Amino acid sequence: MKELLEYDKTKLIETLWECDPDIHELLISSYDLQDARNKMFDHLNGIERHLYNIYSDKSFKDMNLLEKNNAKECIRILKNVIRTENEKISNFSALQSLYSAAKGQIDTDHVTEGFLTEFIFLFKGINGNSGMYIEKDVPLFLKLIGMDAIQERMKSLNQYAWNMERGMGRYKVGLDKDLIKEREENKKYILNLFNADENNWQDYRWQLTNIIRDIDALKSVVRLSADELKGLECATKHRIPFQITPHYLSLFDRENTGKYDHAIRAQVLPGENYCLNYIQSKESGADLDFMDEKSTSPVKGITRRYPQILILKPFDSCPQICVYCQRNWEITDIKDAVFSRDTMSNAIKWIKDNRLITEVLITGGDPLTLDDVNIDWMLSEISGIEHVERIRIGTRIIVTMPQRITDELMEIFDKYHELGTRELSIVTHFEHPTELSPDSLEAIDKIKRLGINLYNQQVFTYYNSRRYESCLLRKALKKSGIDPYYTFNTKGKDETIDYRVPIARIEQERKEEARFLPGLVRTDEAVFNVPRLGKSHLRAWQDHEVIMILQNGRRLYRFYPWESKYALVEPYNYMDVPIYDYLKRLNNDGEDVEEYSSIWYYF
Repeated sequence: MKELLEYDKTKLIETLWECDPDIHELLISSYDLQDARNKMFDHLNGIERHLYNIYSDKSFKDMNLLEKNNAKECIRILKNVIRTENEKISNFSALQSLYSAAKGQIDTDHVTEGFLTEFIFLFKGINGNSGMYIEKDVPLFLKLIGMDAIQERMKSLNQYAWNMERGMGRYKVGLDKDLIKEREENKKYILNLFNADENNWQDYRWQLTNIIRDIDALKSVVRLSADELKGLECATKHRIPFQITPHYLSLFDRENTGKYDHAIRAQVLPGENYCLNYIQSKESGADLDFMDEKSTSPVKGITRRYPQILILKPFDSCPQICVYCQRNWEITDIKDAVFSRDTMSNAIKWIKDNRLITEVLITGGDPLTLDDVNIDWMLSEISGIEHVERIRIGTRIIVTMPQRITDELMEIFDKYHELGTRELSIVTHFEHPTELSPDSLEAIDKIKRLGINLYNQQVFTYYNSRRYESCLLRKALKKSGIDPYYTFNTKGKDETIDYRVPIARIEQERKEEARFLPGLVRTDEAVFNVPRLGKSHLRAWQDHEVIMILQNGRRLYRFYPWESKYALVEPYNYMDVPIYDYLKRLNNDGEDVEEYSSIWYYF
């Protein structure tokens, strides 16, 4: 596969027709586009019939069932792509481009390498040449019985486990001894710069007071690359806030060697692309509220997309701002953030008046940025509502400022967590195993001692999407007392393009990496958040389908919302990141892209 990333368009077109000479011939022989469409459907229907016909010729009968199943899926996608309905929806005809290419009339400026590569793999797939099963045979243990079968099975399972261990061994967990030692040195360096001591460090109020939000302060602690400086200068120029707590800054590799902190830096350092795209979206009048929360907000401070749970947003900032935050349109600099009791009182009254609401998710912004008095008041008011069975707090404090998890805060939590009556639970947001720290572990321990459950929501970005990278996070979290809960597909916002990953990769990660973990470790659900309507699972093709491959190599997906079996809700169309571009980027970053070769066959 790697060689395809190096081909120019002319070579890719040659390869395309080599993968399926029959399609090439039928397109050449077609007298117009509609004739080509009819012939394509007939051709695909013919292959589909032969795949499972015992009287088919030898090439079909000898094809293994896994290859046949993949061919069937590829045929389904190709049929979708050549339908006139989907051409109208997408305002593009992939068939027209293929037809023009076959006739030698295509303008190669009109389509990208990503477009051509998608069809190369589709053509390979429909003909049973995916390459996924080359040199693979039925496992030996299935041909044996008794102890011989057992021994062979142990060998294959051991091989899977070794592959996973080697994969995860490429990355670091923040609890590794060498990282703990290095970060202790970072902490001392920061405390010296701020003329502070360990007592200051463990005081969350000191952490909040000394949030790093300007370039000079950042440069005084860590080495920044030229690209990072460009992004930060662009953010400063356009007044795009960035905030980093001293604790989180201590997790950086101060010398910027690139060995382990890529995800940490990407989390908080806005890139130039992000800033320019954000400004362009803002100036064009585009709605930055990607999830269309304003359309699901009955009163200020509440968002509701599901029958029994709603979101309560008491605070519009965080100690630290995640660059790709889905609420970047309303998250403010912490010094400008406000908490309004009047707004919260009105929102809580709305909850009280709606007895069908049984769960309240307090998020924001990060609600644990508030002081104890306001947190106590809010939890007391919500706990006083008889029909609320669970209060869920969404916070990244455990990652960014674990010092906030004080004994006093735990006393407050303990008052409102009553087994059998009302549950208090915490949902946090670790992105990468290197974000774990001894301070985080201590915070987790304090919460767990109260019998409170902790869950993690990971956003699947480019910076944690390499082979087995997220598997290591799951393992590290589970050992630390946090259950993996959701893995979110990165939001499709223009400004976050550098973070986005093809849907095919999150599906591949689930099937080829997470599946090897024990069941209690891989408890997270991969989801796509449909604007206004809520989460759609990424585990089944019935929930989403590819309806077009666009000229830039992007797949256009149609998502069927969670309630599509209950109501006549409109599907949502989503334009994905090109697989080709993602693999190209991995390749440039030194990854062995051959390890990702099956990605093309996840739809």
